[in-house]
Amino acid sequence: MAISDVLIVGGGVIGLSIARELHRKGVSQITILERVSIGREASYAAAGMLAPNAENDTHDDFYDLCSASCSMYPEFAAELLDETGVDIELERSGTLYLSFNEEDSSVLNRRYLWQREAGVAVEHLSAEETLELESFVSPDVRESLFYPDDWQVENRKLLTALWRYAKLNGIEIREQTEVRSLITGNGKVIGAKTSGETFFTGSTVLATGAWTSFIKIDDVPVPVNVKPIRGQMISFHPPQQMFSKVVFSPRGYIVPRMDGRVLSGATVEDTGFDRSTTEDGARQLVMAATEIAPSLAGLDIVEHWAGLRPFGVGGLPVLGEMPGYANAFVATAHFRNGILLAPVTAKLICEKIVDEVSSKYLDIFGVESKASSKFSVLFVLVPFLFFSFSG
Repeated sequence: MAISDVLIVGGGVIGLSIARELHRKGVSQITILERVSIGREASYAAAGMLAPNAENDTHDDFYDLCSASCSMYPEFAAELLDETGVDIELERSGTLYLSFNEEDSSVLNRRYLWQREAGVAVEHLSAEETLELESFVSPDVRESLFYPDDWQVENRKLLTALWRYAKLNGIEIREQTEVRSLITGNGKVIGAKTSGETFFTGSTVLATGAWTSFIKIDDVPVPVNVKPIRGQMISFHPPQQMFSKVVFSPRGYIVPRMDGRVLSGATVEDTGFDRSTTEDGARQLVMAATEIAPSLAGLDIVEHWAGLRPFGVGGLPVLGEMPGYANAFVATAHFRNGILLAPVTAKLICEKIVDEVSSKYLDIFGVESKASSKFSVLFVLVPFLFFSFSG
């Protein structure tokens, strides 16, 4: 029989970040249960963009949450380097958002006006100014927006750093351990059942991503509706470093890595739990990438992969207490923003567990929030357009 102070179900970037923050707050017995391998689902498949400004079209509570988490990354990256020796390659050279036609420009200019009025750090650049910043952008570019405070991180190295932190600090990790049911006693969640073992705990956190809705409490499904949305990506490895910044268009994006690779993403496909890649997906990703940078045309695809993003109401996260169980919490449905929201999610959940300090965000994005009550209406909006942005 295994006993933990806190049991975390799910070993992606959210679960690992929560485990690290709990340990830093003095929690000594932490166990992570992961159904497959640590960090190998949506977190591994992400692009690692930290783009609250380029990816949001309204100034609302979700935008504020994303911005707050992005601002935590410089300290987060520095601490992880000190703690683990792993450089997560936080790149702070900014992000470009391009226009290639009249419709693109109309959207871009509306965005620029409201963001400038809202105080967002954004610059409106001409085609010439855009090409001065990134010379490999297509000469067909009409104009662009530059976001100096939208960055990127190497998500796979972030996972390595968080995994190493857990190993160095005695956080127990059980891979290939699938939880299907939580068990209760005296009005609390007291443990979790797997196929071969029962884990007992003082507090439980579900960081189970796209698989959240499979979890039951005493044979009743948890009241959190999440479904998988497949995202395919590809990468090239040009013979020279082409870009310094993440570059968006309305039809896709490219992300340059420090090792010279260029990532292109991403599809948004309602295909259930099918994580396979497709020729059509690769073709569409090549088209999106070469519209931004024609010099990528003809390069070999060096990697083609897919992940399953956890989609909840309107693409918004679900954070906070499980209704009826003060010692059970959820941190799921981060959709395209799991990497971006990892630091703030860990902070909010750990403050609630350890310090009993709540946040307005746990009310706004809680299981019983107003948005959750509209789930059955909003959920039919899936499937989406083929392309959307991915963090």
